[in-house]
Amino acid sequence: MRKVLALLAFVMASPALAETPHLGQPVSAADMKAWDIDISRDGKWLPPGDGTAAQGAPIFAAKCAVCHGDGGRGTQASHKGQPAPPVLVSDVKFKPIDGSTTTIGNFWPYAPPLFGYIRAAMPWNEPRSLSDHEVYALTAYILAESKLIDPKLVLNAKTLPKVMMPNRNGFLARFPELMPK
Repeated sequence: MRKVLALLAFVMASPALAETPHLGQPVSAADMKAWDIDISRDGKWLPPGDGTAAQGAPIFAAKCAVCHGDGGRGTQASHKGQPAPPVLVSDVKFKPIDGSTTTIGNFWPYAPPLFGYIRAAMPWNEPRSLSDHEVYALTAYILAESKLIDPKLVLNAKTLPKVMMPNRNGFLARFPELMPK
């Protein structure tokens, strides 16, 4: 055991280990800005741009319907209970959460993070490939299909945070004292 500890001490004291490994390069401010895409629930950090449901419909048909079905209402696999991308739009009113009720309209408590999720992760095979205008349009389309906004509403950084989601008060903070006021 002493030999193992002595060997470990020798290796750890080695000058070669004291040097940096010279992997990668420092991250520039421009690189950080490209990946700093958080959107808060109150809409802070929403980018410039706008879109309507009518503009989002053809984008959804081209880039989203293959996984989420026509109008976001699911695919044959999802209707049979098989593993599939989630149903986004449903006429089922909010009930206690289970696998059948987690649609955009009855699960998400705030609309701005929906924009952020679409922008960062969708479409799944080309994440971050959509312009901010396309993301606003897709968000408007999904919210209009869910009957949460007027289809003619222009979504942007000022209007999106005002969308009242049905489940806004359905989540309880684990540590309410740490929640922003």
